Amino acid sequence: MRTLLNAALDAGLNVIDTGECYHGSEEMIGNTVSHRRHEYFLFSKCGHSGKDFGLADWDPKLLELTIERSLKRLKTDRLDLLQVHSCSLEMLQQGDVIAVVEKAKKAGKTRFIGYSGDGAAARYAVECGRFDTLQTSCSIADQESIELSIPLAKERHMGVICKRPVANVAWHSKGTYLGGYDKAYYERLLALAYDFLDEPLADAVSTALRFTLSVPGVTTAIVGTKTPERWRQNAELLKAGPLPAAQFEAIRKRWREVAQDDWVGLT
Repeated sequence: MRTLLNAALDAGLNVIDTGECYHGSEEMIGNTVSHRRHEYFLFSKCGHSGKDFGLADWDPKLLELTIERSLKRLKTDRLDLLQVHSCSLEMLQQGDVIAVVEKAKKAGKTRFIGYSGDGAAARYAVECGRFDTLQTSCSIADQESIELSIPLAKERHMGVICKRPVANVAWHSKGTYLGGYDKAYYERLLALAYDFLDEPLADAVSTALRFTLSVPGVTTAIVGTKTPERWRQNAELLKAGPLPAAQFEAIRKRWREVAQDDWVGLT
């Protein structure tokens, strides 16, 4: 982790996104790059560690406790972005969860607050006007947000962070996936049958990543990796710039032709 994170920062990466329920992640970040805190924007998430404190997920007291714990783990006095981590539409509408992160922002524990999730909850998070950012699924295999939430977020000048922007490179698994997101994306991509996925892997990944970053309103994308050089490789892939409009529209057209009603954003 030390090698990976420092190599990423050396290559120019300037956003690190984590969460209090990503086991060991916050501690590793704090232990390895907190001395370089001025070089990157630090995002974390709250809401999913009720069992650690004997409280229910989304309990306001839990959120307050885990926010403080995140700051200690990350060895910082302030996040750049604190995100509510995929809670339900009903919980957002109830209001207590949003009130806790607003309180943290007012107290200077975070510069901005956001919602991380998909579907109707993501749409509400944009509509309610109380968040600064939206983190949502967006890729060649996950396009619901391109119509449901991202355009409105853009209209309201919110930052938009796209997760899983290369669809876990699921097409490269050749069916040997283990399940979860990989399985869903692999099955969708089989049906979509994009011709560019038959190209060499680097070219296909470049098209996939450039597609996501070409969506109007998208601010940044977060790509996970276990390989220290991957950040530099991704940066090289992006030097080609946004996808040509015709290619972007062809991918969108194919989605509209093939996508099933249950091809919703995967949270």
